[in-house]
Amino acid sequence: MGNREATGYDLIILGGGAAGLMCAIEAGNRGRSVLVIERNERVGKKILISGGGRCNFTNVNAGPENYFSSNPDFCRSALARYTPEHFISMVESHGIAYHEKKLGQLFCDVTSASIVQMLLAECATANVRFQLDSEVLAVARPSEFDVTTNHGVFRSDALVVATGGLSIPSLGASGLGYEIAEQFGLSREAVRPGLVPLTFGPDERTFFESLSGASIEVTVSSGSVAFTENMLFTHRGLSGPAILQISSCWPAGTALSVDLFPHESILDVLMAARTRTQELVTVLSEHAPRRFVQAWCAAFAPSLQMHRYSNAQLERIAERLHDW
Repeated sequence: MGNREATGYDLIILGGGAAGLMCAIEAGNRGRSVLVIERNERVGKKILISGGGRCNFTNVNAGPENYFSSNPDFCRSALARYTPEHFISMVESHGIAYHEKKLGQLFCDVTSASIVQMLLAECATANVRFQLDSEVLAVARPSEFDVTTNHGVFRSDALVVATGGLSIPSLGASGLGYEIAEQFGLSREAVRPGLVPLTFGPDERTFFESLSGASIEVTVSSGSVAFTENMLFTHRGLSGPAILQISSCWPAGTALSVDLFPHESILDVLMAARTRTQELVTVLSEHAPRRFVQAWCAAFAPSLQMHRYSNAQLERIAERLHDW
């Protein structure tokens, strides 16, 4: 496969990630000759780190409403033809143990590597070929698609670009897909971050560093869009499912609102404790991790004994906790 003579296939797929491998399996099972070209020395590197190394491989509640697209009909059609249950069935057929976490998320019991091994086994059954550690140097279409790599030229009737976005360059992410889209005159959305954590400047970072590793369930909202999931404090800012989700909807430069107590009225809690001699930190720690409460009070509402606050002060504290 390393000669300069073009080697022909029905389909070439650029990128051996989750999307590229699934595409290869489906095409191979339909009798197509398929070549996957991957720039890394192995496929599925991003799969291996997903879900903290356990691979959150699907969600039983996944539906069209969970996807952002300028063509929502595509999501409805695609998810009707291939449902989460289809993928779960594949996982079970390979004997991979898994468990369900909150909100329908499914994770491997042991390691993400089992999902990569499953996909490779399915590719082998579908007679998919691989060209690894290969840099795409040029793509042309004089009649068929000619893909020039550092290992030779490969030709196909059809080309699928599954190179992913620009995130995590250390895993092989690049702008190749965008370059090919531009070359062939395809329209695309402006590039912006999505499913990413939020980082803060030096002045604010001290607060977040003190809480690194702490997690709390919140509702984070941007305009009319809101997500209720865990928020994780990191040494650089905020992460966790709620933050990653809202990052895809956030217009840069606008405010995000975080409700730190989404399932109860914290004003009712504070008013019920109005006559107690305990401090605010103690009362709030009955409803949230103490380390977080201590840091938040130190920064935003110095802790006093409850009976020393006026009703107006407690209202302002509650308002800030529900709209931070």
